[in-house]
Amino acid sequence: MVQAIATNRELSLAGGNDPARFDWKEVWYPIYYVRDLDRAKPLSFTLLGQDLVIWWDRTAATWRVFEDKCPHRLAPLSEGRIAEDGTLECPYHGWAFTGTGACDRIPQQVDGSTAEISKRACVRSFPTAIRQGMLFVYPGQADNAAKVDIPIVEPLEESADEWVCVDTFRDLPYDALTLMENVLDSSHLPYTHHRSVGNRANAAPVELEVVASGKWGFQGKWEEGPRRGKLGRQDTTYIAPGLMWHDLTSKQFGRTLTVVYATPIRKGECRLFARFPFKFATKLPGFLIKLSPRWYSHINQNAILEDDQIFLYRQERYLEAHGGSDNFAKAFYLPTKADLFVIELRQWVNCYSIDPFPGDVLPPAIPKAKLLDRYHSHTVNCASCRTALANIQRLRKGAAIIGAIACIISPLLAVTLGQGSVSAIAILTALSLVCGAGWMGLGRLERQFFEGRSIPPRNLPESKRDRKS
Repeated sequence: MVQAIATNRELSLAGGNDPARFDWKEVWYPIYYVRDLDRAKPLSFTLLGQDLVIWWDRTAATWRVFEDKCPHRLAPLSEGRIAEDGTLECPYHGWAFTGTGACDRIPQQVDGSTAEISKRACVRSFPTAIRQGMLFVYPGQADNAAKVDIPIVEPLEESADEWVCVDTFRDLPYDALTLMENVLDSSHLPYTHHRSVGNRANAAPVELEVVASGKWGFQGKWEEGPRRGKLGRQDTTYIAPGLMWHDLTSKQFGRTLTVVYATPIRKGECRLFARFPFKFATKLPGFLIKLSPRWYSHINQNAILEDDQIFLYRQERYLEAHGGSDNFAKAFYLPTKADLFVIELRQWVNCYSIDPFPGDVLPPAIPKAKLLDRYHSHTVNCASCRTALANIQRLRKGAAIIGAIACIISPLLAVTLGQGSVSAIAILTALSLVCGAGWMGLGRLERQFFEGRSIPPRNLPESKRDRKS
């Protein structure tokens, strides 16, 4: 069965036709959850160093992805608008483009001129597809797009309506391969994520096994599984270059997946799409998950990502200084089978001579505070978090205004009404205190949309109760 799956994946032609080399452009990549896209305006994204503009073509009722560059004077189309007739309009001189990338009009030319029909007036359009709630783009040769499988999570196609999925995304300050290396390594969970989603007490030997591999990626298993075997066997699938999932079925939690896509933005930066599908034995857990606001889930998941964000950023730079992936066996000391998937990933990189950014080096180091930025790496691009932040800021402003009015009115009542104003003053004082507490609490919540915590939970002092557990 495993060999058959591997053979089918080889036939998908992902990574190009050369069996000895993987071409990062000949792959479908997710770039946005569809629910976070805005049909009213164009959005920008960078994929493999290529600036793109995403926009809704209402004429064809589909999402379009163009090169983010007007052929006239190279202005970014993402700074333009979707015009009244549904075309994408350049902000510089008003050149407008249809969903195919053809130029529809050039306002500056005289009547009867036809400069817009020239191929030089067209914008490059990229193939797009929507699968499992995500917008995928194909950056390679457009003619190859139909021949290459879109990297979907295959188990989600089985009884799709039975899955409950929690998802998030974030732009991370390190390469897609560094992210893949981290999430393939389940053995770091008890330590790195201690007191968030892990516990040091669950640390134990991890005996991994690779059961199939090739240019397409690899499959592996952990027979004992997490938490000292309490949850059962865990199967892992890596689909090159940027998708992996762990698959676990247990009596306690039903079937759960941990899915990660790593979409390369530029050297030293990628967009993570994390998905946590659950298939529970009963409907109640799924119902409770659906009640939780997406933005609240994102705050918690951002905190978990920050458990390892700082040291992964530095680890990547240390590896580059030691010769990069070509020299990983000397740079890393990997004596146990817990690192088998990391070894397999690095061997895959070296075997197929791949480098998505040939000749590029990591950008200059940035301070820790910027590494923990949540606003630009997530909030501004997330429809749920962006809306929640605006509502929280409005509520906070309202609490401040009401509290201030209550503080101002209280002494005026005391002067004008004397003893008769005691009850009113007490009510206004209580109101001002409640508004003040609300203003402070909303302020703490607001900050969580902008910045992460500088000290991860694993490094906080432990109470006697924590040590006993």
